[in-house]
Order: sequence, then C-alpha cells, then structure tokens
Amino acid sequence: MKVWDKREFKNYDDKVELGTRNIKIAMKRLRKWARKGAQDELDLDQTIRNTARKGYLDIEMRAEKRNTVSVLLLLDVGGSMDPYVRIMEELFSAAKSEIKNLDFYYFHNCPYEGLWKDNRRRMNNRIPTWDVLNKYPSEYKVIVVGDATMSPYEITYAGGSVEHWNEEAGGIWIQRFVQRYPHFVWLNPTKEGAWEYTGSIKLIRELIGEHRMFELTLGGLDEAMKELSR
Repeated sequence: MKVWDKREFKNYDDKVELGTRNIKIAMKRLRKWARKGAQDELDLDQTIRNTARKGYLDIEMRAEKRNTVSVLLLLDVGGSMDPYVRIMEELFSAAKSEIKNLDFYYFHNCPYEGLWKDNRRRMNNRIPTWDVLNKYPSEYKVIVVGDATMSPYEITYAGGSVEHWNEEAGGIWIQRFVQRYPHFVWLNPTKEGAWEYTGSIKLIRELIGEHRMFELTLGGLDEAMKELSR
C-alpha cells in the first residue's frame, strides 16, 4: 500500500560546521584551478621580470585563480535516512563551502520524474528530472547521497514508489544519470558490510557500477573524490 498521508521532511542545514573539517579536506581533491574573469590580481613574478627588463616599474595584472569544478549533488531525505541527518548536514555544509559551483536537489528513496529544492514545498513545487538532466552539461560531477535502502519494486517497476504513481521505474532514471554523467558516484551512509544483504543496494550497484558506490566515511569519501577526479 502506498503512503498517501502527508509526511513532512526537513531541509538539511548547510550551515553546520561541527565535524566538517575532515570532509572539507577530502573534498579539496575536486579542485581544478584556472584563471578566469577580470584581471584584478597582481602578478608579482611577471611584474618583477617586466621591471627588470624595462628599467622602470611595469605592473602586470592577471585573473584570479578559481576552482572550475562543477558539482550536482542529489540528496536522499526522509524515512530510512532520518538516522543520518547529522552526517548529511555535515557533508552538505562542507560541499557548499568547498565547491563554489555546486547545485543540489532532494529526492526520496530513488530519483523519479521529479526532484525538489525545498522539502517544505516538495508536493507542489517539483522540478522535472528531465529539466535537471538538460540543464547541467555532462562535464558536471554528480554525487548522489543516500542509503539505497527501499523495496526493490521502487527501483524495478512502474508504480513502485511508496508516495506516488511513477510511470517509469526508478532504475530507469538512475541509468539516465549514469549515461549522462561519466563522473558519477553514490555515497552510502550504511555500513558497507551490510550492502550484500540488502536487495535494493545490490540492484543500484548493478545499475551504476559497483566501483561507483562508496561508504560515507572519510575513507570512502576520499576514494569517491579520487574516482570523480579521474
């Protein structure tokens, strides 16, 4: 039976700082520097060379060095994710701090035809998933964070969602993200030792590739950042 009653989910707090330091360090692997924009930074070395060569002060300016990595973050919220709220908030806070060009969306259990930005308005202000896939180019690095724990029907069958009638199975949408974005990882807060005993986790690992799911620990996060940086 589907759950038709209204369930309230809370937005993750991206201002949480406690415990985020090590997560930020791991996320620094995603940095890709380039100089873009207005030339408003002094190039000291070139200024010295120009001045020595010309015999008078010749100031050289350059564009600021910026991190050009772009990340799309998909966050599972509610239900079996409730025990992981704190670590999710720490991850969310660290990601927003370290990755300037980052956008995020929420989903519940499995991405379907609609995602949302605000859990308080998730029932009446959903964004079509096709719009998200078309908005962000394939150069984006995609990080999905969720426990992948649900009924296998939610992944394999139309109408399998516990909250609404989905015309296409969740697994189809997962495959579309994988096909669209070569740089794709899934962070799972459940213990890796339990993955083989959970049918839905096994299904999702088959869909995305087993090497793309990582336990949401500092070690797993570090390995995930290496995968995205390849």
